[in-house]
Amino acid sequence: MAVFDQATAVGRDRLSFAEEHDIDEFVDTLGKFERGEISAEDWRKFRLVRGTYGQRQPEAVHMMRVKIPQGILTSAQLRALAGVATSYSRGFGHITTRQNVQFHFVPLADVEPAMRTLADTGLTTREACGNSVRNITACPYAGVAEDEIFDVTPYAEAMTRYFLRHPLSASLPRKFKIAFEGCPEDHAVAAIHDIGWRARIVDGRRGFRVTVGGGTAILVNSGTLLYDFLPADEMLNVAEAIVRVFHRLGDRTHMQRNRMKFLIRSIGWDQWRARFDEALAGFRAEGGATLPFATDAAPVEQAPGWAKPAPPTPQMAAALAQTDVRGPGIVPGSVRLQTLPDAYVCWTQHNVRRQRQAGYVSVTARLPLGDFTAGQAMVLADLAEAYGDGTVRLTIEQNVVFRWVAAKAVQGLYDRLDAAGLAAGGAGTIADVTSCPGAETCRLAVTQSRGLGRVLTEYLSAHPELVFAVPSGDIKISGCPNGCGQHHIAAIGFQGSVRKVAGKAVPQYFVLVGGGITDSGAHFGTVVSKIPVNRLTDALDRLVGLYRDQRQGGESLGAFFRRVPPAVATDALQDLAVVRAEGLTAGDYVDLGETRTFAPEVMDGECAS
Repeated sequence: MAVFDQATAVGRDRLSFAEEHDIDEFVDTLGKFERGEISAEDWRKFRLVRGTYGQRQPEAVHMMRVKIPQGILTSAQLRALAGVATSYSRGFGHITTRQNVQFHFVPLADVEPAMRTLADTGLTTREACGNSVRNITACPYAGVAEDEIFDVTPYAEAMTRYFLRHPLSASLPRKFKIAFEGCPEDHAVAAIHDIGWRARIVDGRRGFRVTVGGGTAILVNSGTLLYDFLPADEMLNVAEAIVRVFHRLGDRTHMQRNRMKFLIRSIGWDQWRARFDEALAGFRAEGGATLPFATDAAPVEQAPGWAKPAPPTPQMAAALAQTDVRGPGIVPGSVRLQTLPDAYVCWTQHNVRRQRQAGYVSVTARLPLGDFTAGQAMVLADLAEAYGDGTVRLTIEQNVVFRWVAAKAVQGLYDRLDAAGLAAGGAGTIADVTSCPGAETCRLAVTQSRGLGRVLTEYLSAHPELVFAVPSGDIKISGCPNGCGQHHIAAIGFQGSVRKVAGKAVPQYFVLVGGGITDSGAHFGTVVSKIPVNRLTDALDRLVGLYRDQRQGGESLGAFFRRVPPAVATDALQDLAVVRAEGLTAGDYVDLGETRTFAPEVMDGECAS
């Protein structure tokens, strides 16, 4: 399947990741399940590897996850996503913290046509879920960052294609995550991945600093150094050997506690390294694997040299962005953002960054809660063609980045983003709150994390002085300990929980501070309090106040909370953590984003199936 029609394409082409056989096999296996020829468990394992995940809703609806390798989307693919959102989901999609796109409330009967719509533009759901090598992520600024060591995009794509449909890829003991970063700052958070690749050049040779066994959830761990420098032409051999060891030795019985980090801990680093060395030697003896390009002649992204279409007028962008979005759940447009008098100036401060190529900038369209409507996806596609290179890149902060925007064209792009409801400022600040889907759809979630995400986003929008007080910091939310919202590595993180008060359930969050990614790896937040959900704006006020009053020099929010004793934050929040039945109102027993009394129900999840 072609990515798009080469004769009419505007922008960069990319070979397809889709295969029609995958969809035919999905249809055939679904038929076997419906006829009772295979068990429900066999069907579940199969559909997960095809990106179809169960929701907590009792009706036959599913979450459909689309792999977006390295977060790169062409304009044609954006339009295909818009079509799926309109025809098969709620009129909108959701960007994840792993550069995927998810659609919720998709009826099982609609999964096949949705897959075919996506495959026509080269997108696949293959190995987006399940015990597989998941979407391989990369720095969204790769190829254009002013300070990058080299562009990791072609290396990450080569590894994506190597493991997609690999004989071992879909039959691992647990999910397996890989990330690539080429900048000094770890935008891809490679440190918390099963394999993290950080670009290095030694003696004129390209290569990587390689770490293994990173992760969050119930065992937080910064990846352990495997190679300080590995020549790039060895990367596929090393990755194959690591996956072989995990496939052979991983504990397939205790699925909740088996990721690469658990394997390394259980057998010890020396034993794991010995098994890896054996696997690497064995694979090399079989002939090994080579990159599809010479490392000294890796593809280089050039400035757009093709004729671009005229951009839509702001009025056209506004009209195109209008989409009928449907519940249940929090929908795009329901997050109320304040408009500042100097909105454009503030937007350029945080949403625009210079490229290393003179005359060009990268522009971030910030998406509250990571949501985009079908109409907005169409606008993003048009603007990518008219102002960029015909592609966008998704970020782990759940935003969209345009690259190769002429510096002189930024005002015009902003005007059209603004008309389409896509001009929220504050990208990369504490205003840019990250949240997992939470109990709105996830079977494992305790709380409605998107509800808290909306409240904090609106609160920070209404109190810009809090955002201005924190030059560098982030806020991330997860509805359970698994950490899909990456709260463990946030300067301020919130993890959903429940407290029983006089026999009733009160939604609350663990408050973590001090997380972040630095040159030394991942730092994980420390729990400093447990606070009912309706008091968390007060908690945020106090934490920012501590930072504002006691920070040293240009210290970041995360660095501040790593420096001061955790008791400082705990003491500041002490009264907010005290809960007595006589002091609660009826609203305290209702989770944010809900109308019913809080009744948490954690179901059997499919993350470890």
